[in-house]
Amino acid sequence: MSHRVRVAAAVAALVASAAVNAAGPAVVNGPGENPGCFKPWDASTKYFQWPAKKGPYRIALANGFVGNTWRIQMIKMAKAYAATPEMKENIKEFKIVSTGTDVAAQIAAIDNFINSGYDAIVTIAVNPTAFAPVIKRANAAGVVVVPFDNVLDSTEVMMVNEDQTAMGTQSGEWLVKNIPSKSGKLLEVRGVPGNSVDRDRHLGFRKVVEGSGNKFEVVEVVGNWDDGTAQKAVADAVAVHKNFDGMFTQGGSTGSVRALIDAKHKMIPVAGEAENGFRKLCAERAKDGLLCTSLGQSPGLVAISMKAAVAALQGKVMPQLISVPIPTATHPNFKAGENYFPELTDNFFTTNDFPPCGVNLKATDIMSKDEKNN
Repeated sequence: MSHRVRVAAAVAALVASAAVNAAGPAVVNGPGENPGCFKPWDASTKYFQWPAKKGPYRIALANGFVGNTWRIQMIKMAKAYAATPEMKENIKEFKIVSTGTDVAAQIAAIDNFINSGYDAIVTIAVNPTAFAPVIKRANAAGVVVVPFDNVLDSTEVMMVNEDQTAMGTQSGEWLVKNIPSKSGKLLEVRGVPGNSVDRDRHLGFRKVVEGSGNKFEVVEVVGNWDDGTAQKAVADAVAVHKNFDGMFTQGGSTGSVRALIDAKHKMIPVAGEAENGFRKLCAERAKDGLLCTSLGQSPGLVAISMKAAVAALQGKVMPQLISVPIPTATHPNFKAGENYFPELTDNFFTTNDFPPCGVNLKATDIMSKDEKNN
C-alpha cells in the first residue's frame, strides 16, 4: 500500500470514528443494568450503551445555581458519595464547579470539562432547552453527560429525575382534598424561574386546582426554593392579601410556614418540600390546624446520577430516562427519628436513602463536607 493510500485510509478511519462518536451512545434493547436502581421512566423509554472504558474515571459535577440549602446539601452529598468505597475505586478525580444562573457560564464549564478530558459530567441544567449543542460536543468526545433534577427537554441524553409534574399534581390533589369547599385563595410559592423543575411542578399543580369543579384564586410568588426568600415572599403576600386557604410551596417550605406563623395567619393545609424544619413544624403545629404533605426532591439524586455515569462508562445498558420514586410524608404520619429529625438542622433535607441503589449515607457524613468548588 502506498504512503498516500495509507494516509487516506487513516484519515477515513478517523472520520468514521468521529462520526460514530458524534452519534452518541448506541440505542440498544433492554432490559438495562440493575433495574431496581436504574428504573426506566415508562414502557416507551429507550436504552443506551456507550463503549466500555477502563476505569478509574475523571468525573465532574457542573452545577448552576447554589443559593439555597438543597443545592448546598446536594454538593455535600456528591462529595460524600465520591468518598465511599464503592465510588472511590472507580473515580480517579472528582471536580465540582458551580456557575450560578448564567446559561452561557454553565455551558462553558461543561465545554471546559469536555476539552480537559473528563470521562463523565453530571449536571443540573440552568435551562432545559439550551444544551443540545454541548451534548453533541460531549458525544463527539465520548463523554457521558447525565443531567439530573433540572433535566433537559431531550431524549438524546441519559437523565435521572423524579416526576416533577407528578409532584405538582400530587400537591394540588392533596390541597383540593383538604379544602372541602373547593374554593378560596391559594398561595403558590414557586422556585427558581426558568428551570424545568419549577415549570413542571407549576403546570402539574395548576392543572389540578384549575380543574372542573374548583373555584380557586391562585396568587403566585417566587421563593427560589430558599427559606429566607420564601419567607419574605409569603410575608409580603399575606400583608397584601390578608388571608389564604391553602399553600403550595416548591421549596423554602420552612420559611413559608414561619411567615404564616409570624403573621399570626390561621394554620392552613400546606403542600411543601422535604426540609427537616418544615416537617418539624408540621408535627409541632398539627394541633393548631397546620395540615401538611411533604414531597421530597432528594439531593441524593446526584449520587444516583454519579452511579449511573460509572455504569455507563463501564459499558452497561442504561435507560435513557431513569425514574426515582417521590418520597412522601403526610399528616398525621410525621414521626421523629423516622421521617424528620429533631436533632438535625432545619435546612437538612430528609430524603437521602436509596436502598435499591446501595446509597445510604449518614447525615454526619453528608454535612461534614463543604459546598465549595474544588
